[in-house]
Amino acid sequence: MTKASIDLQDLRRRLYVKAKAEPSWRFWGLYVHVCKMETLRAAYEMAKKNDGAPGIDGVTFEAIEAQGVEALLEQLRDELTGRTYQPLPARRQEIPKDGGKVRVLSIPAIRDRVVQGALKLILEPVFEADFQPGSFGYRPKRTAHDAIKRVAEAIVQRKVRVLDFDLRAYFDNVRHDRLLAKVAQRVDDADIMHLLKIMLKAAGKKGVPQGGVISPLLSNLYLNEVDKMLERAREVTRNGKYTHVEYARFADDLVVLIDAYKRHDWLIGAVTKRLREEFAKLQDEKSRTVNLERGESFSFLGFDFRYLRSLRGAMRPHYTPKLKKRTALLRELKEVFRRHRSQPIGRVISLLNPKLRGWVNYFAVGHSSECFSYIKDWVEKKVRRQLAQAQKRKGFCWKRWNRAWLYDTLGLFNGYRVRHDGPKAAPAG
Repeated sequence: MTKASIDLQDLRRRLYVKAKAEPSWRFWGLYVHVCKMETLRAAYEMAKKNDGAPGIDGVTFEAIEAQGVEALLEQLRDELTGRTYQPLPARRQEIPKDGGKVRVLSIPAIRDRVVQGALKLILEPVFEADFQPGSFGYRPKRTAHDAIKRVAEAIVQRKVRVLDFDLRAYFDNVRHDRLLAKVAQRVDDADIMHLLKIMLKAAGKKGVPQGGVISPLLSNLYLNEVDKMLERAREVTRNGKYTHVEYARFADDLVVLIDAYKRHDWLIGAVTKRLREEFAKLQDEKSRTVNLERGESFSFLGFDFRYLRSLRGAMRPHYTPKLKKRTALLRELKEVFRRHRSQPIGRVISLLNPKLRGWVNYFAVGHSSECFSYIKDWVEKKVRRQLAQAQKRKGFCWKRWNRAWLYDTLGLFNGYRVRHDGPKAAPAG
């Protein structure tokens, strides 16, 4: 995240402290801070850093900077202060998914991303004070790895009965009036509420739009009551440091873990009933119950989780990259090789390395070594084959283009290391 100016940072800190100290306080006078050039400038820098495709107006960052960023920001400030700002309709783009399905993104115009970012900068510290420890998605100083570690630690404590939810369809059906009512519990500012209302309307009649700058914050706010319910379940079942229930949510990916003891069977029914009440529109195939001690598995944030016995006889969480994540990466890499078949190999490697580095950095936790070895071997063979075809040679030429040459001379990515900082295995027995 782009670092805001000292004044804006100080404002955000003071908003957070006030919200934390007074959970029922409703904030007023926030709109003036959204309209400030300082806030708009920080929001533009955030949007520029995230880059992304243009919206429905086709205006790119290059075009904006050619005409002058300050001119755009001054125009937005004038529209906001004059109450004449109107967001453009979001551009809808379909992203193909497995099984022939598509994911629909709502892409705002860059000018609207800036205004959404400015609103987020002011509202985020207010709601961040209310969010729960088990919520990790798109929050400051919280990562997907933190959520994965929390799940793994729960499995170490033998919380092996898992309620697995995919909430994407749920967010698509969020009612705007209910969402605005949740915002109003903390915000007593008519201009803020109006701005938020027209932003939501620009993306459609219902749902939290995937692709909007402020959408992750709104999604977390909408599900905060569910997080609070799960937090209460943790505390009610607490026995010293141990709890019988754990949960982790990263945006639309939620898992609830319940311990293995028979006397806590009622917890499965109670938590499931409460969640089904909240997620009434959730399709059955989007949620399921898993028992890891029966050899079953579940997915969370791109990893497959199992409960296996280690070589020393201890039961431990075992989590590896999902097969479809590996397949998607290889498909993407294969396309790079195909499109740049006639290009110098250095050019190909310059395109491969960032993709490999990003993918490996994300999956470099848990038990990814075997998967990494497979990818490493696959990439090496593809590079050798491309070299052989360019030089009209047969075979892979293992000696001519050995590993040391590929990595030391060509500079092919070679950072396939797993970070072993996860939870320890449970005792044997």
